[in-house]
Amino acid sequence: MIVGAGVAGLTAASALARRGWRVEMAEAAGPERTTSGWGLCLTGPSLRALDELGLAEVCLAEGYGLSVITHVDVNGEPAGRVRLPRLLGAERPAMVGMARPVLHRILHEAAERSGVVVHHGMTVVAVDQEDELVRVRFSDGTVRRVALLVGADGICSSVRGLLGLETSVDYHGQMVWRALVPRPAWATGVHHFAGKVNTAGLVPLSDSQAYVFLTENGVEAGTLPDAELAPRLQQLLEVFPGRVGETSSLVSVQESVVRRPVQTALLESAWNRGNAVVIGDAAHAPAPQMASGAALAIEDGLVLAEELERRESVGAGLASFVSRRAPRCRTLVRASVEIAGLEQAQRHDEAYRLVDACHRRMAEPA
Repeated sequence: MIVGAGVAGLTAASALARRGWRVEMAEAAGPERTTSGWGLCLTGPSLRALDELGLAEVCLAEGYGLSVITHVDVNGEPAGRVRLPRLLGAERPAMVGMARPVLHRILHEAAERSGVVVHHGMTVVAVDQEDELVRVRFSDGTVRRVALLVGADGICSSVRGLLGLETSVDYHGQMVWRALVPRPAWATGVHHFAGKVNTAGLVPLSDSQAYVFLTENGVEAGTLPDAELAPRLQQLLEVFPGRVGETSSLVSVQESVVRRPVQTALLESAWNRGNAVVIGDAAHAPAPQMASGAALAIEDGLVLAEELERRESVGAGLASFVSRRAPRCRTLVRASVEIAGLEQAQRHDEAYRLVDACHRRMAEPA
């Protein structure tokens, strides 16, 4: 049983089903509301793991191939270019910009083709260990006894709490804005713009669409009325010189704007109890500056299935999975927090170097 039908959960479901597991999923949201936000970057490690599941090509076809990050300084002048590792070979892009709903559809369809059953509108209310099984009680009153429970229910994971795996969710003084806009002709790669107070950027999602993002520094976490989102983002973008400032006029529909706090979580010790484990953001949620949250989640799903196949028992497989994944995920989460701090201190050159180093680290095998 997998709780949470997001990137980590759906990837794990497909990987396990392909290895002979009978997989069911419980998702709190309805089928039309299982994803939020506009876009994301599938970095090289994401594509490498998806390639193992036969899904890299469809993601490349339905997204926008990217291989270069262009950094722009506070005066609107070029500050350097990072050429990302092409982990699928020289003929394919290093990463792909993709709309979140498109990625979710691809992963959901792949899971269903593998025989995975997804139950919507269900949450977990209790978890107990029964010898080699896990007893799971759901919000609709049903009880399942399963050989494996996987909590893939996000940074505020209920499964994590029910297993007694305690960690904090930390806010880092930043709010990230994203908005869907028409793709400017100049946007053929990722662009990152340093500002005198905030940072911004643009990621192509298709030939016609992109998303603009802005990281607002030194603000308290909170919400704004929907009617204020688009005008406020326009104001924040207008102060940037050059190209990203020009995108402010493209942010015109409030429904296209989302605003989220920069939060992280990291389980420093165990990720598992008995035959239950948490993966993805439930175990290790990085700040978005590294664009690697999806990569870590997708890798988790694949590596979990690999280690369970290699070991004689579920418990041994989970122990091996955590041992293999924890150092990599810990490094990325901590680096993302450091990058967030460097941004707020206006130490952009140091942040760029650390981002580049982390991409090189992520290029190593999962």
